[in-house]
Amino acid sequence: MSTTERLYYADPFLHRFTARVVAHGNWGGAPSLVLERTAFYPEAGGQMGDRGVLGGLPVKDVQVDDAGTVHHLMDVPAGTALPVPGTELAGEVDKERRRVNMALHTGQHMLSRALVDVAGAATVSSRLGESLCTIDTDQDVLDERQVAEAEARVNAIIDDDLPIRAFFPTPEELAALPLRRAPKVTDNIRVIQIGDFDVSPCGGTHCTRTGQVGMVRVLGVERYKGKGRVLFSAGPRARRELWEEAGTLRTMARAFTCGVPEVPTAVDKLRRELTEAREALGAARAKLAEHTAGELAAALDASADKRVVAVLDGAGPEQLRAVAARLTSRPEAVVLLAGRLPEGMPVLIARGASSTFGCGAFLKRAAEAAGGRGGGRPEHAEGRLPPGTDWPALVASLPT
Repeated sequence: MSTTERLYYADPFLHRFTARVVAHGNWGGAPSLVLERTAFYPEAGGQMGDRGVLGGLPVKDVQVDDAGTVHHLMDVPAGTALPVPGTELAGEVDKERRRVNMALHTGQHMLSRALVDVAGAATVSSRLGESLCTIDTDQDVLDERQVAEAEARVNAIIDDDLPIRAFFPTPEELAALPLRRAPKVTDNIRVIQIGDFDVSPCGGTHCTRTGQVGMVRVLGVERYKGKGRVLFSAGPRARRELWEEAGTLRTMARAFTCGVPEVPTAVDKLRRELTEAREALGAARAKLAEHTAGELAAALDASADKRVVAVLDGAGPEQLRAVAARLTSRPEAVVLLAGRLPEGMPVLIARGASSTFGCGAFLKRAAEAAGGRGGGRPEHAEGRLPPGTDWPALVASLPT
């Protein structure tokens, strides 16, 4: 098949076009439409492909093969055939998606340039995803202060509203250009020049002026597979994310009955109060466990087989463990405890150091008999039984 003419090279803001079908192709086992020309950008170079409508049918994916043929994968209803070769079709690119991708890709170029200038970090790969964009650099660790400086530099370039030129230089012109990175192809090399700030080979869609990007926002810095990674956003997506975050902050401010700037202080206060409440609750639970264990210890000492069976109202797994830990300090003890909660009965069986009681096996039988679940080791087992289970009667009914 012949190479598809790419209309977006000349005009990245072109959203409507007409073209003839030249062939039916195949991509990954799926049928595709091949046009003489297209405004749809195929997925390549880390940039997502366009979506839209072609001949009244949704375009669900756009890909390009090694020969430069663009494949339009269509969402075709069952029983419907693809338009035959020679048919002229009207196409319309999803304008909002294209606009987002243009800003993200242009923002990536500028941020990659700034990372070189500020941190000496060259981009080795980038990915412009549906929800997250990343730049991986040749440095294993990135200084967050330098990344913040690079972000500020990019946004200053955006404010300057520099012209962005996309062109195919002659070999002589290409040799004289200060390219940020070497081209990945040897023929028909396309270059994106952002004022005097950055010059880079690229086949993607970009804005025509830096002001169209709107903003570039660094979301984080991390180490990924031995490389320093920058997570970022730009353009309409960054603006939408900021609006969503601002809305969340306003909601929190209303909940805390404070202004937005005071939300961090309110959260810190709430965190301190929660820590204090947890500490107080832990102390109360420890005291309750000590008291409960003291009451059960008498029954355990009086038991001929050194076993105690009990149901503790409102006790969860942690409370059961705390009580059992105090009772199983007696070497021969066998403790069979259950808690009574609305959602079910947590159960725990534990033994002292010299006991040979099989806790896990016994609880497994109990769970099967009551329609619950549970099991564990010979020395300790936990599970959960249905609400209302008569735990003492269940224990008494099972062989030990």
